[in-house]
Amino acid sequence: MVATVLKLLVVDDHALVREGLMQTLRQLEDQVTCTGAQDADEALSRLQKEDYDLLLLDLMLPGINGMAFLGVLRKRFPSLPVVILSALDDPDTVARAMRQGASGFVPKYSSSEDLLDALRQVLSGVVFLPPQLREANGGSRSLGERYGITAGQMRVLELLGQGKTNREIADLLGLTEGTVKIHVSAIFKALKVSNRGQALLVVNKKKPARL
Repeated sequence: MVATVLKLLVVDDHALVREGLMQTLRQLEDQVTCTGAQDADEALSRLQKEDYDLLLLDLMLPGINGMAFLGVLRKRFPSLPVVILSALDDPDTVARAMRQGASGFVPKYSSSEDLLDALRQVLSGVVFLPPQLREANGGSRSLGERYGITAGQMRVLELLGQGKTNREIADLLGLTEGTVKIHVSAIFKALKVSNRGQALLVVNKKKPARL
């Protein structure tokens, strides 16, 4: 059996930082390929040519900044996990990134071991925030961790909160309607509710005021 190769894309405009990150990420698994991009345009060009398992994104990019680019990624590549790696880790920035659909946020002062651990968690379906950022953000995104809801299911839940139908959610996330129904059932089971209204009541109780 041929081993599956994990494909990662690193988007950072500083060449030395980018190369260092790529070297670190090759320690993630036995079979890893890392590609770098210096800005949003180069990253989009690469994403259009091949599929990636995860994108690591710096917020301070030339041209389209990382936060705006995150919004583009969520619309064009909704199933691609995006982890923010940034020196900007104030509560408002972290909350905005997670609200935009990031699958994780890792401060640039983190160790290589912490970064690799965070990426492993995201690749397993967990929405990741380090403890100090969870506390700073009043528990932001702890709902998924508390109830065992994956990053993909959290995106479905967010769209449920916007009043989207299963068909609309399927179209927005590039999924089949059947897959969305499976996600919705799993969300209801995790939250111990039986309908959308009850699920949204649980979510709103856990949501920080700033979000």
